[in-house]
Amino acid sequence: MAGPIKDFSALKSLRKEIKAQDEARQAAAAEAKRRAQEARRDADIFRSSIGDVKPLAVPPKFTPDIPRPLPIARQHLADEQAALEESLSDEFNIETLLDTDDTLSFARNGIGPDVMRKLRRGHWTIQQQLDLHGLRREEAREALAEFLRLAAKRGWRCVRIIHGKGLGSINKEPVLKSKVRNWLVQKDEVLAFCQATASEGGSGALLVLLKGQL
Repeated sequence: MAGPIKDFSALKSLRKEIKAQDEARQAAAAEAKRRAQEARRDADIFRSSIGDVKPLAVPPKFTPDIPRPLPIARQHLADEQAALEESLSDEFNIETLLDTDDTLSFARNGIGPDVMRKLRRGHWTIQQQLDLHGLRREEAREALAEFLRLAAKRGWRCVRIIHGKGLGSINKEPVLKSKVRNWLVQKDEVLAFCQATASEGGSGALLVLLKGQL
């Protein structure tokens, strides 16, 4: 399993990586445009130097129809990210959606009890984890949204979300514990989640199953 994404520095590095890739694509596009302009300029010089010519009667040349690369929809990506974060609402009530067991687990419609048993027993390898320790509510929500977007991009199927037990918070209350469950239920790519085993974090963490082959 890869190292945990524990704080915003890791998330920022991911954003820098995406930005660097975007800049590289823009530079390549600019270079291609420059070369095309240079080629057209050379062709104009050549035509002006030889004057009017009559083309030879030759069979038409086949030119393959090569599709142009799709433009990079940077604004679309920005809008998509904003929508992702805004979609995680604190007003959503999930009490009726959670199983009435001690761990308050969750399974989306169509997910059978055998899947939940496998999840609780560690049937799926944890491919990555997000540690929300020390983050404020808004920071945690943004970090979780970014993490889920990355999980979808990388094709992760089982992840661990560490929300903590609230031992370091005011009144020793696990503020993020209920918030994280609330946010996860609102994302369609989340199929199920349950409290982690004692060795995996116990009541301070969740095992989350994401869309993919079960």
